[in-house]
This record gives sequence, structure tokens and C-alpha cells, in this order.
Amino acid sequence: MRDQEQIKTLSNTVKGATKTWWLSGLPGAGKTTLAQNLADRLRTHALPVCVLDGDELRKGLSRDLGFSPADREEQGRRTAEMARLLNSNGIHAIVALVSPTMSGRALARGIVGVQHFIETYVATPLHVCQQRDPKGWYARAKNDPALQLTGVSAPYEAPLSPECVIDTDKVSVADATNQLFSFVKEVSAL
Repeated sequence: MRDQEQIKTLSNTVKGATKTWWLSGLPGAGKTTLAQNLADRLRTHALPVCVLDGDELRKGLSRDLGFSPADREEQGRRTAEMARLLNSNGIHAIVALVSPTMSGRALARGIVGVQHFIETYVATPLHVCQQRDPKGWYARAKNDPALQLTGVSAPYEAPLSPECVIDTDKVSVADATNQLFSFVKEVSAL
């Protein structure tokens, strides 16, 4: 009974305090893994959540976009609009997107709303991302410099003052998830 009461109170509190975790960083940094783990954690507390993963969005909503700077900015804008809609409907959003520019992330913060936006820099070093290379992007970029891979032949502008910084080479997934989850606990007294 106490758990049901706590969940009801939490759900009512969180509806007005939904969050968008905007996880940005180099390819292979661990954004998707962190997003999925945080989503699982939120769901165990009966909190509605949606993961907006850049690779998944490119299969549908953004299939018309390439990897030019303009297309990357548009991908971020579309994702921010989706996150804003989710938040306004009481659903937390977790964005896993390279999101390489400060201006693009600032635009996303403006669309989502400052009170909802948690900029999270997944600050895993390039050499670690290259070793991981889960999708083979770094191997392809080595053979094809025209690929414009962020961190190799296209720049990544690290955030100057994100709300959260996580280096997945130094912090376990569990500890990183706890760090991200703490933003819910702050507003909901979970």
C-alpha cells in the first residue's frame, strides 16, 4: 500500500517536473547504453519515459537527413520538439544524440525549456570510443575521410557548463545511471 501511495504521489509530482536528459558525446561514448539503463530505472518507479536515440530516429523521422552540419542541426531540432511534446504530456525524455555543436544544444534547451532540460556530456575520450567502435563508424572513417565522423573529421564542441558530466571509461553504468536518476529524486523526493 505504501508503495502505491508513493507512486501516486510521485506521478502527480513528476507530471509538472518531467525532464529531458540530453546525452551528447562522441560516437561510441555510451549514450545509448546510459539512455536505456536510465529508462529502465525510471520504469521501475512507474515513471513514463521515452528514449529518443539518434540512430533510431534516422530510420524514420529523420531518414531524409544526412550528416552535413545543417542536417545534424535539424536532427537536433526535431528531437528537441519531440522531447518538448513528451514532457508536456507528463513523459520523461532521454535523448541519445551526438549533438556536436553548442549552438544546436542551446537551441534544444530553448525548445524543451530550461526547467526540463538536463544537458549531460558523456565525456568518454576519443581513444576509448575508437577502441569500442560498436557500430564500426571509426573503422569506416579511417578508410573514408569523407564520412565526416564527429571527433575524427568533423568537430565536437564539448559543453562548457552541462548539468552533468559522465566519463563511461571511469564510471560504471550503474553509477552513471544513479547520477542521472538523481535529477528525478531532487524534484520528487523519491
